[in-house]
Amino acid sequence: MRRSIAVLAGTAALVTVCGCSVQGPDADGEARSPVPSGVGRTASPSPPARTTTDDRPSAPATGARPPAVLWSRGDQGRDVRELQARLRQIAWLFEGPTGTYGGVTEEAVKGFQGKRGLPVTGRTDTVTWQRLLGMTHEPGEWELYLMGGQPAAAPDPRCLSGRVLCIDKTTRTLRWMVDGRTLTTMSVRFGSQYTPTREGVFHVYWKSRDHVSTLYHSPMPYAMFFSGGQAVHYSSDFAARGYAGASHGCVNVRDETAIASLFAQVRNGDKVVVSW
Repeated sequence: MRRSIAVLAGTAALVTVCGCSVQGPDADGEARSPVPSGVGRTASPSPPARTTTDDRPSAPATGARPPAVLWSRGDQGRDVRELQARLRQIAWLFEGPTGTYGGVTEEAVKGFQGKRGLPVTGRTDTVTWQRLLGMTHEPGEWELYLMGGQPAAAPDPRCLSGRVLCIDKTTRTLRWMVDGRTLTTMSVRFGSQYTPTREGVFHVYWKSRDHVSTLYHSPMPYAMFFSGGQAVHYSSDFAARGYAGASHGCVNVRDETAIASLFAQVRNGDKVVVSW
């Protein structure tokens, strides 16, 4: 009889602690906490704040100051870009990092906070940031600049004279230069490892405003051919997907307005320099 009472008491204690059975993994690949997460827990006086790497809410200390806010709506800069890149890694944000903390980013932060039992403010405080750091990896350069906008490096010396399309594979930028002066800069992407964009010094030999590829049957608006079938041209796929895609060897430009203006200025015979 005593043994039965002990077993029943133990079972009741487990139900009190757990509340219910553990759920399957969520969209981030983490195991969900028992629901409701706080059922049956007895709070000890002034519990210390703690940060976890799972979906259980942190328990702030009674009377503790709220965590400091790092970034909120209206903020801009590289740190905001990293926040956005990390939110993209765990599917809370789908647009490319912009470096501006707008409404879309605020809603993504709210969703992340709510899923983990944190105060849903939409502002990234130190607790929210530490939780996000524990679930993501350091974003690379092209995660931070998925949709372009990265700064250009110093131009290749071969670009410093004449009329030149100066294309840098390292920073993924195209400069339109005349006599050493940069008139405009735009983001570009290149071919994949199987269809690489050739490096070297070339010249524009043919322009085709509404070109369609005879090999891949894809549109190539504002095409400026410089090496065989490789050209500088506008890419709607680049505009939509950023660096998640690649060309078949051409130099893709994301900004249609910018390349339309460039197409009007470039002449056959103008130099093209493609370098790392």
